[in-house]
Amino acid sequence: TPPHPPPSHPITMAAIASFVATPVAVRMAAKSRFAGSRVAAVSNGSRVCMATAPSWRPGSDHPPHLDGTMPGDFGFDPLYLGADAEALKWYKEAELQNGRWAMAAVAGILAQEVLNPDVFFYEAATKVDLPFPILGVVAAQFLMMHYVEIRRWRDFVKPGSMDSDPLFPGNSLPKHEVGYPGGIFDPFGFAKGDIAELKLKEIKNARLAMLAFVGFVVQAQATGLGPLACLKTHLGSPMDSTLISRGVVSAGTVISPGCQIPSTTIFQGITIPTPCLPLWPL
Repeated sequence: TPPHPPPSHPITMAAIASFVATPVAVRMAAKSRFAGSRVAAVSNGSRVCMATAPSWRPGSDHPPHLDGTMPGDFGFDPLYLGADAEALKWYKEAELQNGRWAMAAVAGILAQEVLNPDVFFYEAATKVDLPFPILGVVAAQFLMMHYVEIRRWRDFVKPGSMDSDPLFPGNSLPKHEVGYPGGIFDPFGFAKGDIAELKLKEIKNARLAMLAFVGFVVQAQATGLGPLACLKTHLGSPMDSTLISRGVVSAGTVISPGCQIPSTTIFQGITIPTPCLPLWPL
């Protein structure tokens, strides 16, 4: 009986397919993927096939659509969200861009707390005295970011179409892979080294930064403290300063640790909503 293909709708693919029974199609794809793998001989004369693509779960096979060619591809897609080739390209680009923003945010939050620990990063922006209305800054940022992001999207849709500067035709980017423009965006020439290793390091750090940023926000909302202050508190009393210790979750009881962040913030006469994440019912 031929194997059943993965469901066309990614949400309907149960995670059991990755954990319990690997489809025959996946095994066949894995065999073809190992066709060019490095083969080593051991002292007893046997041959050992050494896989070139590591897996997130040792011993498991990659889904057919994850062949190990993308940076940071460890075969993790239990819901087959990337089974569609076009969607997978977009997910790759989205992860890379969100990861870069997260790395900048995490570095900024930590640096701000080191240099000025008396200012809570959640309120840092409201502590600045601007000589002009904040609405003007938001409008300018919206227009500039809109322009840049539209050009980046167009480069994704049609690679190379945005390499020339429309305002200064003399400025242009070299031929590049989508998401890695190089040129003026690589002033130190890092791309001249092992670019594959640098891509892997970047995506690994990007994923850690995205998790770290979510952690910073959650602990700030639950404690009203920045990440370094939370770390100091945790080191002083590890068992009494966790998210679980601040709330109780059982079959019939849910006690939330509450939200230490005000629901709104007023800046220059403008009321800005600042709700907490719905971790569990309050």
